[in-house]
Amino acid sequence: MRLKLIVALVSDDKIDVVVDAAREAGATGSTIITSVRGDGLRPEKTFFGLDLAAKRDVALFLVAESRARDILERISEAGDLDTEPGAGIAFQVPIEDAVGLTTQLPTILEEVESEI
Repeated sequence: MRLKLIVALVSDDKIDVVVDAAREAGATGSTIITSVRGDGLRPEKTFFGLDLAAKRDVALFLVAESRARDILERISEAGDLDTEPGAGIAFQVPIEDAVGLTTQLPTILEEVESEI
């Protein structure tokens, strides 16, 4: 089975909406990494050495390749990634191999088989 890793970097106030949208679109699980930082095209200003940039969260979804584009689009809509400047970014990467999917694999296979 071919898998994709979807990575979504969004503000912490949108992470729950993004994860819910991904699950509704077929993601069977997620990993959240909280309080990451990054700079965009125009870095945020600082005040007396304090960083004013909002912290972001990273959501990771390992999904079946056939569902990846739909999940990515749902994440974009839920997080306003294409409509709100600075809302975040999401992308997908092909996965060559994965282990540790014992609990999720039957669900992923069932969903993929129903689409065929």
